[in-house]
Amino acid sequence: MALHVRGVLLPDDEVRDIWLVDDRVTFEPVPGAETVVDGGFVLPGLTDAHCHIGIARGGAPISSLDQARELARTDRDAGVLAIRDAGSPYPYPELDDEPDLPRLARAGRHVAPPKRYLRDIGVEVGAAEVAATVAAQAAAGNGWVKMVGDWIDRGVGDLAPAWDADTLTAAVAAAHAAGARAAVHTFSESAVEIMVRAGVDSVEHGTGLSLDLIDLMARQGTALVPTMINIRTFGHIADQARAKFPGYADHMLALRDRFPGVVRAAHEAGVPIYVGTDAGGGIDHGLAAEEMLLLHEEAGMSAEDVLAAASWRAREWLGFPGLVEGGLADLTVYPEDPRRDLRVVRAPSRIILRGRVLPSPR
Repeated sequence: MALHVRGVLLPDDEVRDIWLVDDRVTFEPVPGAETVVDGGFVLPGLTDAHCHIGIARGGAPISSLDQARELARTDRDAGVLAIRDAGSPYPYPELDDEPDLPRLARAGRHVAPPKRYLRDIGVEVGAAEVAATVAAQAAAGNGWVKMVGDWIDRGVGDLAPAWDADTLTAAVAAAHAAGARAAVHTFSESAVEIMVRAGVDSVEHGTGLSLDLIDLMARQGTALVPTMINIRTFGHIADQARAKFPGYADHMLALRDRFPGVVRAAHEAGVPIYVGTDAGGGIDHGLAAEEMLLLHEEAGMSAEDVLAAASWRAREWLGFPGLVEGGLADLTVYPEDPRRDLRVVRAPSRIILRGRVLPSPR
């Protein structure tokens, strides 16, 4: 059955009528369509562009498809109708087209250095194997590869690149040769510089970004997914590490404290920024709205720019068309204008996924 939706359509900012036929959007009237929305503010479904439905709370890999479904539904019920899983230790290609789950853009497993990353999460390889492993993980995903660009090096007592610059640069090239886009986890100044100059497609976290690199990212179109919720945990990480690695602890705190200014500078320079929570492991699912509020309140992005970063621009970036003719039939509805008060995004009044009305959010 076709559905009819009427409301203030964003970003168009005008009252529009749209019809949803199966999983597609049309602006051509469909006789007999059921009106399921009449009023409110209508957005293409929200996106979490850095999420891990393959990692359970606490950091262990999930053990079943049902666990992945449960985590994805938690995000869905918060209005997130598209997810980029930025690295999963558990394969779940069967869920790509499952009708009651968000759209999925997936990386394979993280490609990580030996004994310098979270246990059981990544494929840990030496420098000689990185390029081939990146190519293999490109085949395991559906368009993305995730690389660990840095982590603590216990020998030096601080963050350090995962491999040498030539290896990291070759890894990005291997991802592109395999037809995948490359995302990199990076906290440190040195690793993010290598990866941005190597042409990586998206920087995850990016706490070590400098103004020069921000300008380069803007020129290249390199995306930043700040995961500000994650960066707030740096104080806890520093407390745990201080006894053995005081320099690392101080470094993490300094990166945390400067980060809102980094994100603000990136936004002002024109770097594409997308909303991502890093849910999975230490961050709960369903927190996209809280990440949006941090980008607004701490990084100074306007409410409309945050909405774009979480909705229509993010969906376009991931290849999930929004509420355009022939686009995908995903939308969230809010009773009040989220541009006036962004806190509205915490409580959608109606969610439609793949042309199907979901039960009212609790």
